[in-house]
Amino acid sequence: MKILITGVCGFVGSTLARHWRETQPSWTLYGLDSLIRAGSESNRAALTRLGVKVFHADLRCASDFETLPEVDFVIDAAANASVLAGVDGRTSSRQILEHNLAGTINILEYCKRVRSGFVLLSTSRVYSIPALAAMRVKVSRDAFVPDTVAPLPAGVTVDGISESYSTAAPISLYGATKLASEALALEYGECFGFPVWINRCGVLAGAGQFGRPDQGIVAFWLHSWHAGRPLKYIGFDGMGHQARDVLHPRDVALLVSQQMAYSGKDHPRIVNVAGGAGQTLSLRQMSLWCTERWGTRNVVVDAAPRQFDLPWVVLDSRRAGAAWGWQPKVTADEILLQIAEQAEKHPDWLELSAV
Repeated sequence: MKILITGVCGFVGSTLARHWRETQPSWTLYGLDSLIRAGSESNRAALTRLGVKVFHADLRCASDFETLPEVDFVIDAAANASVLAGVDGRTSSRQILEHNLAGTINILEYCKRVRSGFVLLSTSRVYSIPALAAMRVKVSRDAFVPDTVAPLPAGVTVDGISESYSTAAPISLYGATKLASEALALEYGECFGFPVWINRCGVLAGAGQFGRPDQGIVAFWLHSWHAGRPLKYIGFDGMGHQARDVLHPRDVALLVSQQMAYSGKDHPRIVNVAGGAGQTLSLRQMSLWCTERWGTRNVVVDAAPRQFDLPWVVLDSRRAGAAWGWQPKVTADEILLQIAEQAEKHPDWLELSAV
């Protein structure tokens, strides 16, 4: 098996590559990365030592694909993954479209040319914002959960947001680029006869992630707490009760391995892949965890709401479980512990990732 991983020098891409290098030593692994993210050079060096061939290339540039080797599958782990991208002044709206959508088109044209399969790592942010923002929640064990006194939106249960929930706008520019990429991928697969799998991922987290407040929040929170850096609860009740489910990329790799090996037509092409209700963390819960390990820190309260933010985003992955027998193996506690141990060994990690 020959695999090409885009965004291979990012946290998710590099974790997938390391997992398959350990578990599938006969596979040939290639990676593609623009190396524009701070810290990505360190991952390139580590992957090269493991025998992963890394190409310095930009997904936005079609000609960068012309000299790539032929592979059996492409795993698209490259994206500007911030829901604030294109509206926060740090990136332009055109940039988010070029990175996340034009890049997908170039990948799909490559897949068409070399007859390779395609796996898109998509996002929970393809789901419609208004009904989730308006959903009634309550606090339970220091985290928001759905308040079932009021009717929940169609496609939402206490187990999470299912694939049947609306993807109608608004979903953010980031969400729109991923939803459009999903549609294009499925059309390319049907038109040109190659397999396509789409995995809508929850919050991916673990040791080695380059955390920022708008992406990689779990790593950012723990590293910042350990380093004594300022932290802030934004919006809602000002107590950090907003909650997300968390998932380690190694669990994504387990599912993708099954998808690449499957040649049938029966399994759903789009599934949620996430920690689910059993692996949900709030900022408040992470603060309490950090306090127990490292002591108290002051967290500033900023009551002003932030665009596109939601109190509770948890995905229901039962479809993936039914189709593939998949469920996450790395627990939320294990994820926190791994990040904490890295923070203690590498107290300068946030400087490496230029936060």
